[in-house]
Amino acid sequence: MAEREELTWDLFGSASRDLARQVAESGFAPDLILSIARGGLFVAGALGYALDVKNLHVMNVEFYTGVNQRLDLPVMLPPVPNAVDLTGARVLVADDVADTGATLKLVRDFCADHVADVRCAVVYEKPTSAVSCEYVWRRTERWINFPWSSQPPVVAREGQVLDA
Repeated sequence: MAEREELTWDLFGSASRDLARQVAESGFAPDLILSIARGGLFVAGALGYALDVKNLHVMNVEFYTGVNQRLDLPVMLPPVPNAVDLTGARVLVADDVADTGATLKLVRDFCADHVADVRCAVVYEKPTSAVSCEYVWRRTERWINFPWSSQPPVVAREGQVLDA
């Protein structure tokens, strides 16, 4: 198996603070942070606290169905944020990784016609990304093991508890 990036919870804490410093030092002051669920929820929450931004929104986008398995195109899942809530705002889009960049492009393009400014912050960016993010903690070509998704679920979707 190819070598992987290993992000621990402790390292994520440092990474999110570094991302917040990049945003602050650039002079960009977001009015709201738009999280791409699910991995972006952790990033958005950490950035929200570090940048003192309480206005957090969530956009649910389905793209990955497994390791290196994805849909042909990312799909927005309901509820889709109301564009009126974004009008004129400075938006920071937060996600865990810019892999192909398709998800970030979908969300950024959704925002572009309504907001004053939209920028992207990710923990990892891959060279294959169609979006070049303004704020990146680390660039890699490897598959990433995130602390929130590297272990199997505790409960199966059907509600059955899995064996430990």
